Amino acid sequence: MSNYETFQEEEFSTKFNGQVVLRILAQVKPYWYWVLGFVIMIAGTSVLDAGFTYLGKQIIDEAISVGDTARLQEFALLYGGMALLQSVTVFGFIYLAGVLGERVQYDLRRKLFNHLQTLSFSYFNETPLGWIMSRVTSDSRRIAELVTWGLVDSTWAIFNISTSLIFMSIINWRLASIVLLIVPIMLGVAVWFKTHILVEYRRVRKLSSELTGIYSENISGVRVVKALVRERRNLVEFSEKSSTLYQAAYRAAWLSALFLPLVQIIGSLAVGAVIWYGGLQINTQGALTIGGIQAFLSYLTFMLWPIQDLARVYAEMQHSVASAERVFSLIDAQPEIVDREDAIDPGTLRGDIIFDDVSFYYEEGDPVLEHFNLQVAEGERIAIVGPTGGGKTTIVNLLARFFEPRQGVIRLVGRDYTELTQHAIQSRIGIVLQTPHLFSGTIRDNIRYGRLDATDEEVLQAAQIAKAHEFIIELENGYAEEVGEGGGLLSVGQKQLLSLARAVLADPDILIMDEATSSVDTLTEALIQAGMEAVMRGRTSFVIAHRLSTIKNADRILVIEAGKIIEMGNHQELLRAHGHYYDLYTRQFRQTLEHQYKSRQ
Repeated sequence: MSNYETFQEEEFSTKFNGQVVLRILAQVKPYWYWVLGFVIMIAGTSVLDAGFTYLGKQIIDEAISVGDTARLQEFALLYGGMALLQSVTVFGFIYLAGVLGERVQYDLRRKLFNHLQTLSFSYFNETPLGWIMSRVTSDSRRIAELVTWGLVDSTWAIFNISTSLIFMSIINWRLASIVLLIVPIMLGVAVWFKTHILVEYRRVRKLSSELTGIYSENISGVRVVKALVRERRNLVEFSEKSSTLYQAAYRAAWLSALFLPLVQIIGSLAVGAVIWYGGLQINTQGALTIGGIQAFLSYLTFMLWPIQDLARVYAEMQHSVASAERVFSLIDAQPEIVDREDAIDPGTLRGDIIFDDVSFYYEEGDPVLEHFNLQVAEGERIAIVGPTGGGKTTIVNLLARFFEPRQGVIRLVGRDYTELTQHAIQSRIGIVLQTPHLFSGTIRDNIRYGRLDATDEEVLQAAQIAKAHEFIIELENGYAEEVGEGGGLLSVGQKQLLSLARAVLADPDILIMDEATSSVDTLTEALIQAGMEAVMRGRTSFVIAHRLSTIKNADRILVIEAGKIIEMGNHQELLRAHGHYYDLYTRQFRQTLEHQYKSRQ
């Protein structure tokens, strides 16, 4: 288990937060009638439970003790009718609570997913994917469980305790008063134990995560461990962590073992008081009957489990509050980039692109671009090269408005591009990444992702233009071939060709190629390069290139370093200049020759 998962366990220390609880309960507001329905059903179930016990008292006192068989038959029929009615109420609250839980969970997940679509690129850069997935899955499920089964358990517990006390008061109010004094003590003890047991088990999970991390690191890094003779030191570290885990687990087990006997002891004291007081009054006129004592004991035993349920729900509520705070923090996250109220859709992005004195940083004080200026004519093919971290990808991310300049202006179709809607920009920019992402489904579905209303014929034409058709028809199922999760059933080159076909189908005004051939072999590179040429024809294009052989035909090549253009020109011009580009190109050329020479040996 990763350090990230350990961090998640540490987050569960959140204390009770009334505002968050109210916000959690607000999730069921649209379904208040469902809540009312299962509360009524639970109330009915609880009253019937208590009624069975009281009926047992009457059976003993009015039928069995006096030998009245006719009365016994009446009670038997009444008992059967009550049992039938209770089966209806039990089904009702389980059904209503189950459906409510699914609806709340569905609403939360839909709200989270829809909100994620509105957030800016920077949010996903700064937030771990696993964190987001946990919010949408496990945390939303925990909230739904709290407002349904947590509410069911607590409502059931409250009604059971209340109805038991009411029926006990009907039997003998003095004895009921004794029990009423003991209930808060039992409840307080239960809440204290459940809360501390939960804390200890959280600590056990956290330490278990760390121990699993040590296991993982030592197994995956066994060669380094052996090479550096680290076995003894690793064993010491493992023993220390294992010992700490044992002590935490021991404390949790000790508290768990102590909890139930202590509650039972307190309950036994109440039972003893009832037996003692009731026994003294058995022969007293108007005192407890044998059936009454039996009913009292049943009610006391009946109250033990609801008290423990209330304690458990309270302890788990803290867990759910921590989950809710994380879910609501995602829902409350605001997009960094928001359309202006008067933003427009110009209908096209064809025209000049201008970067006017643009500066940008991800973290203040660490600039990525400084006073960057560039003008690109419509239809021009721009290649961007330079060292890692120089700002190449940042330039195209700014152009796609995944981020906005901290200073300066980017102009599209003669306007500051913040005057345009994000959809107007991003729907007309096609991006082919270094590692293309495919979705589970068929090849046809993945190409059609570029334009969902495209016909099969248009999908076929796009694949032919991108040079993907040749490998597709060789597959067993052709365009109906499943690509697997993330495209795992295809090679990197095949996935890249499909992403090119997707870009062709989208028919963008501006095309961005982000190192589209850097992860493939030379033969596949040539095929992808042919596809790229077809896709870029007639479009303004930006190509970020690692292999300089792929950009010889660019209209202009920008050499970027430290966020600035240090050289600019076409391939021949830059070679003649004998500058940075010349050094990069000749170095790559020599490496290619050396590789070819060695491969022939």
